[in-house]
Amino acid sequence: MTQERTDISQRMSGLIDDFVGRGQGYYRHVFAYMMQAPGYRFTLNPAAALLGPIWFGARGLWSWFLGFLVIETFAFIQLGRGLFGDLGRESRERAARIAETLDLRRQQIEAAEQSGASTLESLRRAAASLEDALAQAEVAAAQADGTGLYYIGFGLILLLCFRFMTAALANWTLEGQFARWRSDRSVAHGWSVPRMMLSGLLFVLVVLPSTIKFAQPEAVAFLSEFPTNRNWRLGVGDVIQSAFDWTKTAGRGFFDALTLGMRALLDGLEVVFVGTPWPVVALVIVMLAYLSAGARVAIFTGAALAYLGLLDFWDKAMATIALLGAAALISITLGIPLGIYCARRPRVFAVVRPVLDFMQSMPSFVYLIPVVAFIGSGKPAGVVATMIFGSPPVIRFTVLGLQQVPGAVREAALAFGATPRYLLWRVDLPLAARTIMAGVNQTILLSLAMVVVASLIGAKGLGEDVLEALQYAAAGQGILAGLAILFCALILDRIVAGKRR
Repeated sequence: MTQERTDISQRMSGLIDDFVGRGQGYYRHVFAYMMQAPGYRFTLNPAAALLGPIWFGARGLWSWFLGFLVIETFAFIQLGRGLFGDLGRESRERAARIAETLDLRRQQIEAAEQSGASTLESLRRAAASLEDALAQAEVAAAQADGTGLYYIGFGLILLLCFRFMTAALANWTLEGQFARWRSDRSVAHGWSVPRMMLSGLLFVLVVLPSTIKFAQPEAVAFLSEFPTNRNWRLGVGDVIQSAFDWTKTAGRGFFDALTLGMRALLDGLEVVFVGTPWPVVALVIVMLAYLSAGARVAIFTGAALAYLGLLDFWDKAMATIALLGAAALISITLGIPLGIYCARRPRVFAVVRPVLDFMQSMPSFVYLIPVVAFIGSGKPAGVVATMIFGSPPVIRFTVLGLQQVPGAVREAALAFGATPRYLLWRVDLPLAARTIMAGVNQTILLSLAMVVVASLIGAKGLGEDVLEALQYAAAGQGILAGLAILFCALILDRIVAGKRR
């Protein structure tokens, strides 16, 4: 047993020597101490205390390097301000502005004395106030100039505290990296001189400019303002505008057909929701809620519809649902097939994914710029903007749902002679249905979230009431309209996802 323990200890020592590179005897002792109990055990690493973040970089612990680099930069900024900083600059600039104003008041006083103007006394009082303010600003500047030692002391204390933290955490983080290295030899290990030089360079590139910027803001103009030229932005903007104009002219037929199709779909939905007698629409919605989610949701739906009707939101709510329905219908009709195609072709999804990221990351107001440029304002433009904003979830969830179908199930179906069409309709889609429906639900709710934004380009509906409330500071009316939008969202959410809950 003793011989076995000795062999294990020797193998562990050999692994530690291979991992640490330098300081093998020190780290064998430290790691043996730390491995006696799980969790953190206090030790101090002199090399880490001396080098600070550079030690972490040399050891390949880049996340720790970045964290300590940021906090130590703050300490060096305090030292730089105390040693080289112009601490009274702001007060002196304020004093200079007050002095300029005071000179102007004195000139006005001289002119008033010569002309005997009645404003002479008020000008003298203003000049006296300015003289007091000038004296206070000069005193504040002198006091600020004398606080350099405080900044130096504060910076030194911070730096010592941060270096103590570095020394206390260094061995613990390195031992954790050693544990990862034992199972994955691609993990960074050893003491690397190139890594140390790179981390030292990064340390200088971060600490030095930051210290100069806060200590002497006007010393290096390059650090205060990004080197640019306003004409560059104007030139790029003109190029984009020319591209928009050419696209609009070349694709006039396509955009006109798109607008006509959107308007026809909207008109049809508005006939269903707005033109149909309200008792019929309300009854159908309540029955749909009951069949989809049960009696409790049906009661809530009836109460929400009563709110919309009694407070005169019915027509606008139905118009909003019509616009939402058009956008969601197009998004779902195009999104699910595209998601199925991307799920079976990873290369296609690798191209589509950045587009989806762009569609979800771009602020919703920015969508209105190209939409209005190509389609114009009105409800069709609102449908297109809503569709762009709401399409990504259904595509992503469809891909996710199909990718999560167990491979064993698909293999079993293929083994029993399933055709690709049968496999898709009878195996993949049923197993991915819950995830796909979650994407449909998210698409509907995100489309409804565009109601207020789409009203900016003439989409009408409940968003128009919210905008009017913002323009005229009508808080009560705005809250009521916002609650109407909320109830529409809750009704749709419960109907679409009711049974699965």
